[in-house]
Amino acid sequence: MNSRTLDTSPSAGPAAALDTASACWLKTLDRLERTTVADPAIRVVQRGVRSLPLGGMRDLLRGRPLGHPLHPVLVQVPVGCRLSASVLDFVPRTHHAATPLTAVGLAGVAPAAVAGWVDWADLPPEQARVGLAHAASNVVALACYTASLTARLRGNSAKGRLWALGGMAAVAVIGALGGHVAYRQAVGAHAAT
Repeated sequence: MNSRTLDTSPSAGPAAALDTASACWLKTLDRLERTTVADPAIRVVQRGVRSLPLGGMRDLLRGRPLGHPLHPVLVQVPVGCRLSASVLDFVPRTHHAATPLTAVGLAGVAPAAVAGWVDWADLPPEQARVGLAHAASNVVALACYTASLTARLRGNSAKGRLWALGGMAAVAVIGALGGHVAYRQAVGAHAAT
């Protein structure tokens, strides 16, 4: 982490505000990495996922044939659909097109989640803790987008757009947590078979 002193005065400008927000975020993640309160549950769930009789599917879900994890590839469908739906929600006379994108985004969650859980099951504690927060944030996004699709299908597009905005906020947190695990905590690829 950056060791310089942060200037949080109003005259410091947007760069100082960004530095402050970044420092807060990283401090929160550092605390999350160190907290052990969920460790017993994490160990049980990791053992459960590892014990699933997936056979050769486990290597495929982990991306071994690709030489890198499959999860980041699969998340492109739900994230891309959600972002596209949000854009269409604010373009005049196109918000109706956001409904099928929201549905496809929801359908794309399951394959991405399965691959993510298989990867997560082998993570060490610090990474597993952040990964669990990543998964919990995904549950929030899933709930928001399910509510959004339900509202849209019932003809309440304004309510659907509001739920989608909440879901997009959760997606931002999901991406930040996933990026933290992948890059700052340096979760790498599994050896190719």
